[in-house]
Amino acid sequence: MDPTLSENDYPFVCRSSVLPGISSCLTRYLGHLANIFNVKMLPHSSNIATVAGDGQVRVHQVGEIATSGPPATAQLSSRDTCLHRLRCHERRVKRIEMEDSPHLFLTAAEDGTVRQHDLRVAHSCSDYGSCPPPLLRLNFELSSLSLSPLTPFQLVVAGESAYGYLFDRRHAGRFLLEERGMVENGMTHCIRRFGRPASPAVDIRSNREHITGCRMSTQNGHEVLVPYAADAVYLYSTLDQPMEEDSMASAHPSSANNDHSKPMPPTVLGDDSSSTTDDDMDLDIDENASEEENERLIANLDEFVSRDAYSRVPLILPRTRFAGARNVETIKDVNFLGPDDEYVTSGSDDGNFFIWRKDGSLHGLFEGDGSVVNVIEPHPHLPLLATSGIDTTVKLFAPVSGPSTFSRMDSAARIIESNARQSRSYRKLRRHDFTALLAAVTADESPQCSHQ
Repeated sequence: MDPTLSENDYPFVCRSSVLPGISSCLTRYLGHLANIFNVKMLPHSSNIATVAGDGQVRVHQVGEIATSGPPATAQLSSRDTCLHRLRCHERRVKRIEMEDSPHLFLTAAEDGTVRQHDLRVAHSCSDYGSCPPPLLRLNFELSSLSLSPLTPFQLVVAGESAYGYLFDRRHAGRFLLEERGMVENGMTHCIRRFGRPASPAVDIRSNREHITGCRMSTQNGHEVLVPYAADAVYLYSTLDQPMEEDSMASAHPSSANNDHSKPMPPTVLGDDSSSTTDDDMDLDIDENASEEENERLIANLDEFVSRDAYSRVPLILPRTRFAGARNVETIKDVNFLGPDDEYVTSGSDDGNFFIWRKDGSLHGLFEGDGSVVNVIEPHPHLPLLATSGIDTTVKLFAPVSGPSTFSRMDSAARIIESNARQSRSYRKLRRHDFTALLAAVTADESPQCSHQ
């Protein structure tokens, strides 16, 4: 299992057993200047990679500390253990995804980029332009990244957007499927979007879209889980046929506006008249206009094209919706469970974590944190899973022969109804905030009365 985080947001390596209360912290690694969001072991090595809110990616040498010697609580500084400190990202780094190599891994950050790091290639991030170009770049914050070892050429990213995006790294040079809507992005191509169908319960036109996580199945390589903020978890398959363009507008009433800070010309998904062509890119730039005005027009055009670029990428709708958990207060991840990924699990704001069967029915409901459960990670081989959240402990769960002390299935109906009610209240609050913001903008732009 991956190393985890302590109450002070230090990565630490621990020794533990499945028996309650038997665990010991071996070492804590210091160095990051802000919250650590993700920690992963590098395959085929004894090193760990960490990413944090300080925008740094660090690789620490664990050595033999985690496998030998008496338990200790030593704090090791970055000077003692840090092998690499990368500052290629411009904003907070949220996720790490390992490849089958001790030298290669991917990171996603709030600057909208996914970068591939090769520890065999030295570079200085302090030198302008010395960092390798990102693998892909989007114009919204990314908070999640996932790939499957069965299909390592594909990766899913998600964040401050109405959609999850599937990119493929195999397409290079001339790409013959661009006429079908697939969009080139650096060294990758966006080949699919994952979105929700229209629903009266989710007013996506008034709420700011936010996907809090994504997960590709490690057992089949085609299933994808996507949890939406203030909504449910959705299961997709990359093998499903995308929607026809004629029905895309009715499936999702939102435009492809991923930049919520600036207005965008209205578009309707599937409407060929709204798609961006080469002719649309030709602006009538006044020869007498100032150079500054022309630069502004070109910049606005680039922003429009960037936001509209993915509106015609084939859209896949979910196979199953998993409801019951509350995903409002913090960032919730999602995961598969079981030897064949036959279960789906997610944390909740109520301190519980939910386990569903693939048909959407609830399989288990357990207390996992004193406040909020954010992350659930299963052991790769043993029937164990670890949960972490807001409180200062990490819980390790194992099967028991009798009833579980932590089971909340007897209160499942009440918990689910309470979560649904609070999620609805949150959506109503967001709609109220959106309406108030529009009213404030309108008031600022209206003429002022001169008769006092």
